[in-house]
Amino acid sequence: MRTPSIVTPQEWEAARERLLVKEKELTRARDALAAQRRRMPWQAVEKKYEFDGPNGKASLLDLFEGYRQLVVYRAFFEPGVHGWPDHGCVGCSLMADQVADVTHLKARDTAFAYASRAPQPDIERLKARMGWKMPWYTITDEFDADFGVDEYHGTNAFIREGDQVYRTYFINNRGDEALGSTWSYLDMTALGRQEQWEDSPEGYPQTPPYQWWNWHDAYEHAK
Repeated sequence: MRTPSIVTPQEWEAARERLLVKEKELTRARDALAAQRRRMPWQAVEKKYEFDGPNGKASLLDLFEGYRQLVVYRAFFEPGVHGWPDHGCVGCSLMADQVADVTHLKARDTAFAYASRAPQPDIERLKARMGWKMPWYTITDEFDADFGVDEYHGTNAFIREGDQVYRTYFINNRGDEALGSTWSYLDMTALGRQEQWEDSPEGYPQTPPYQWWNWHDAYEHAK
């Protein structure tokens, strides 16, 4: 392997400072993209969808768990998928290993769920084996086809006004690679991180940064 040049600490720091300029440009561009997502039009969800969950039948509205927003990742775990019945799709499983504790998302009024076509007993068995904690539902109708995830993985974001649900954003293909952290999921939602520094439409909920952060077992909704 042909390696880069070997330099002194001072030369290394100078090279890092030059690259840091581009790093900050990328961060600002990512923030600007998230701001544009918050201004995306909303798509009304008129069809009634039904899932199987650990507690029985559930509607799309039920997946919100009472929160304002919902992020749903379509994972491929079902008959015919490589790894079945012992494992889900390799890529989807790698994604599942990246998912942060969803309690932090709930602190920003956002629920999170996985959805597959595998029956609930198989999902619960897989979660226990792999140590995954996220809510995981069984798709029973056209939800995957209607939201672009019937043939390939993808992540949809929704928001609700009362009982009316709207689709607000969708990420798939290599875009999913950047997801998994609390920040990445919030950045794809209609309300964003809901912090005062963000460029959001007037009237959107915002609080000072850092003040809402907490240990995942210390939030009121986690008790």
